[in-house]
This record gives sequence, C-alpha cells and structure tokens, in this order.
Amino acid sequence: MSATGAPGDAQGDNDRDDPSGDLRSVLVTSVLNLEPLDEDLFRGRHYWVPTTQRLFGGQIVGQALVAAAKSVCEDVHVHSLHCYFVRAGDPKVPVLYHVERTRTGASFSVRSVKAVQHGQAIFICQASFQQTQPSPLQHQFSMPTVPPPEELLDHEALIDQYLRDPNLQEKYRVGLNRIAAQEVPIEIKLVNPPTPSQLQTLEPKQMFWVRARGYIGEGDIKMHCCVAAYISDYAFLGTALLPHQSKYKVNFMVSLDHSMWFHAPFRADHWMLYECESPWAGGSRGLVHGRLWRQDGVLAVTCAQEGVIRLKPRVSASKL
Repeated sequence: MSATGAPGDAQGDNDRDDPSGDLRSVLVTSVLNLEPLDEDLFRGRHYWVPTTQRLFGGQIVGQALVAAAKSVCEDVHVHSLHCYFVRAGDPKVPVLYHVERTRTGASFSVRSVKAVQHGQAIFICQASFQQTQPSPLQHQFSMPTVPPPEELLDHEALIDQYLRDPNLQEKYRVGLNRIAAQEVPIEIKLVNPPTPSQLQTLEPKQMFWVRARGYIGEGDIKMHCCVAAYISDYAFLGTALLPHQSKYKVNFMVSLDHSMWFHAPFRADHWMLYECESPWAGGSRGLVHGRLWRQDGVLAVTCAQEGVIRLKPRVSASKL
C-alpha cells in the first residue's frame, strides 16, 4: 500500500485527524484486511451481510482492489476498475481472491482479479494502475451546492424522524425498520430528504454525504480507494427504484457490473458527497451513475453500475 498523502480538507472531519479520538475503522481492520495464502492469493471474510443474505457487492469490489493493490509497487495508484458479478456470493464461507499480473508497464499496470467460492468464480475484475503524471489537460464539472453534513441529520436520526410520523404508510415503515436494524460500517447523511408525501413522486436522483465509520488516517491513498470501492455500492442501484417504489416492491435486485474511475486523492473517513442518478431503466435492468466529491469541491471518483431489477406490484390493502 502507498504512503502518498490525501487531503484533510473538511472542518467537520477534524475528529478523524486524531487517531486517539476515534476507533480504527472496521473497514480497515476487518473487512479489507485480507489473509495472504500464497503469492497473489488471498482470503477475505465478511463483516456485514445484507438482509438478502447475499454478499454485499461493495465488499467484494473493495477486497478485490485490496488484493490487486498488493501486487503493484508503491508509486502507482489505481485510476480505474471494471467488474462483473457473475454468481451470488455465499455469506457462510470466505472468498478467495486470485490476482493475475496481466501487465506491468512503465506508466500503466493492469491486474486481473477473480473471486472464487465453492470452486467457481463469483466475480471478475480488472484494475488499472498509473504512475502520477502531471498534465496541462485538466477540467471537471462543478460540485452541486448542498448543505454541509454538519447541518444534516444522520441516517439513524432521519429514520427515527420518519418512523415518528403517524401518516407514514406501512409499506415504508417496514422498509425503514429493516434499514435501521442493519449495522453498516459507513455513515450517511441524506441531502434534501423527501417528506412522506413526496415519496410518491421522486426522481431517479439522490445525494448524500458519506464516510467510513472510524479512523483510517492520511497516509495510505490505496486503502482509501479500497474503502471508497466498498462505499460506492451502498444504496447506489436503489437510485433507479426511486420513481417506482410507491407502486412496486423489489422481487429481485442484484448488481451485474460496477466501474470506477479515480481522479484525485481523498480520505474515505472524511465526508464526501455522493451524487447519484439513474438516466435509464428498462428490460428488468437499471443503470446508475455516481460522483464522489470532496468537501472542497474536487471531483474524487466517478462510478457507474448496471443491475437486474425485477419488481412486483404492491397489493393495496382492502378497504372492507
């Protein structure tokens, strides 16, 4: 892993700059801490399993990137990865990660990673690493203007506020209670959360501030990229559901592929704005795009994902 510094730019993250004031992030100590078995062969274990009882896709992406990063030298950093989920992961057994050193070049290096359970591939990934190269070719979009995380309710407080609303429909109450019961190793603060009446007419867009729980530290940009890979899959595909959730409920939803492009150094234990949108859905698939912004307005990561989404109509309660 690399020792290149990442910025600590946000006032609301001052508590993350002192390791004595916070617990070490479980994402570093447990989820992304792979066990080496042989050269380019690692074993990963699970921390959080969704209610679907399938492995969380972000965990597999993050662990695969950890394995790939261990096979490159210190002065190169991931700039992109492209992944396919080919089988459902089994939460009852560990995952084996085999790294193939596809190419090691002067400027770019490519690593292929296969995740295996029960002797079969469940996930394949290619990650490309690059030596830092200055260039006059630079531009980026502008970060959306949103309230800072310090002014917003955290996920737990927001859910509690929703559940206290006597007018909240039961179909939403059940889902919120399920979310509240999950122990996820990331923190979220939703920007412009909808009121219960607005849940009927949502656009396929959402923004939320996100960061890893606990302290990671400034020195290891490769680990921050791995943590961002974990974070990037959380609630991402669900963006495509937002306009439809009042009339339909999910019968089956899984990620098919996941891509990321890393643009600038960042700290995954500092607040970043996750801007998500779904430009298209159809054919039982949904496409989502995402951008992770540092608090100082720098575009740090771009993401894209397509997934299978099969819905079934909500059954209206009888009026008799």
